[in-house]
Amino acid sequence: MNRGRRFYFALLYGALSHLTFVVAVGFMVVGLYQGLRTGFGPFRGPHAWIANTLLVVQFPVLHSWLLSPSGRKLLARLAPADFGQDLAPTTFAWISSLQVLATFALWSPSGIVLDDASGASLWAFRAGFAASWLFLIKALGDAGLGLQTGFIGWTSVLRGRRTPFGDFPTRGLFRFCRQPVYLGFALTLWTGPVHTLDGLVLALTWTTYCVAGPLHKELRYLGWYGERFSRYRASVPYFLPRFKK
Repeated sequence: MNRGRRFYFALLYGALSHLTFVVAVGFMVVGLYQGLRTGFGPFRGPHAWIANTLLVVQFPVLHSWLLSPSGRKLLARLAPADFGQDLAPTTFAWISSLQVLATFALWSPSGIVLDDASGASLWAFRAGFAASWLFLIKALGDAGLGLQTGFIGWTSVLRGRRTPFGDFPTRGLFRFCRQPVYLGFALTLWTGPVHTLDGLVLALTWTTYCVAGPLHKELRYLGWYGERFSRYRASVPYFLPRFKK
């Protein structure tokens, strides 16, 4: 692919990826705030639970597999061979956004409301929900927003350079726990003001993934970074923060 075509391909690739990311986050925010009552899924009764179970499971399963050696090879093959490896972060972020979008847009609401906060509790949940998203945004920034959103992939191809993946993060919230991104993601699942059976099932399943899933990532980090990551792991707690002076 010549330079001009590569430039426009990378630009379109990045634009579509980021647009999907924004739409997916919008559906996720509204869906979690409303207790998953806003999905457009057509199913009811047992068919709804089957469809919703598939939506719940597909995210952690595919997300984890794409980070495995086989999954990373597939990511590199999903874009033109000349720069498929460099576009892999963008491809991964794009697929993750599509997974989140599918979960919240295609959800079939059961209509079973366990609690709908009001009065002072409503404002407390709203504050907690906003704080959870701010925490998640901060964690994503500390982890490298360019990597987390796939920005570094398509912009590197745009400039004709190799994608700079960098080192593992240790600054910001990563000084207090090793998995602040997963912690922030889990917090957003529990702090919405409308509590439904649908939301409870999603929160329990995805929180379990947020706690267990990063263990595989840390094994990869041990293989890549060796003693440096081992020392970091020994000094910083895994999931729940420990704030030091």
